[in-house]
Amino acid sequence: MTATYEQISVEEAGGIVTVTINRPEKLNALTMQTLAELTHAMDCVRDSGTARVAVLTGAGRAFCSGADLSAGGGDGDGPPDMGAGLETGFNPLLERLRRLPVPLITAVNGAAAGGGCGYALAGDIVIAARSAYFLQPFANIGLVPDVGATWMLPRLAGKARATAMMMLGERVSAEQAYEWGMIWQVVDDAALMATARTFADRLAAGPTVAYGLMRQAIIDGLSSTLGDSLARERRDQLIAGRTTDHAEGVAAFMQKRKPAFQGH
Repeated sequence: MTATYEQISVEEAGGIVTVTINRPEKLNALTMQTLAELTHAMDCVRDSGTARVAVLTGAGRAFCSGADLSAGGGDGDGPPDMGAGLETGFNPLLERLRRLPVPLITAVNGAAAGGGCGYALAGDIVIAARSAYFLQPFANIGLVPDVGATWMLPRLAGKARATAMMMLGERVSAEQAYEWGMIWQVVDDAALMATARTFADRLAAGPTVAYGLMRQAIIDGLSSTLGDSLARERRDQLIAGRTTDHAEGVAAFMQKRKPAFQGH
């Protein structure tokens, strides 16, 4: 990945691609340029052929504070269309995150607010610093939740908690998010990136094809019937069963050794 970005940074090493939203002076608030750069980076992860896990985080003291409201909206001719940016920027990025062929870890430092909350919770493994919090502030400015919040939060936290979180517009701490089942782990602030790297190293050494099939089945399974999921498992098992990683996993099991997966 050799692209040059202005509002994000990207590092790749050992099959791990770390994408950092890099507008710390704005608490990593998202402009259309930020969204375009993130979308391009995720397309590169998808198409690279070398990436085996992605990590998404934010620079400074916030993961992402949502849309950059100071950027304004509309063209000056009548009320702005607040949904236009969702269609052209925010939603395509969420779709990219959801359809990555490799595992996605989100390392949440500080605020994950508005659209930033949606992106944080899109991770397969969500790790939050102890000082982090999740916020749906839309009601405070007369808007409705977006970036998948109305679909995602009821499934993660339950209808009652999700509704209160959205309507009251109050912070949900990292510890509370953990207790509600929204995230995987809470760690001390200083340990956040080291912990994310530990999980990334583990996933990067795993069966990449199986992971990709697994994450899509889980995401799609949230909206499908049991019969649909069973049929998908049948199809996915055919694909996974023909990978070299499956053959290596069986050989390692029989030989009582650790498998050396190659990601294909």
